Amino acid sequence: MKKMSAVFAAAALACTLNLTAAAQDKPAPKLKRVQMAKEREMHPEISAAMTHLREAKQNLENAKHDFGGHRASALKHVTEAMEECRLALEFKEK
Repeated sequence: MKKMSAVFAAAALACTLNLTAAAQDKPAPKLKRVQMAKEREMHPEISAAMTHLREAKQNLENAKHDFGGHRASALKHVTEAMEECRLALEFKEK
């Protein structure tokens, strides 16, 4: 139950971040690992959300049932949320 709450909280965060990312004019270049680590230190909430999302993704991938296609859908959304979190860390205000 706790993990599902974390998944939903991370998904809500990703949806919020999606609005910000959609407003960008052009995509930012991907950060190198060292730069990304620095950004994660500066934004511990997003870093924690990414950790929870990775854990949720593993749980969904290892689930024994497909739950009528909902597992695959949830996996897709978690993957999208992970990407949104990554983009949020790369975002620089102009």
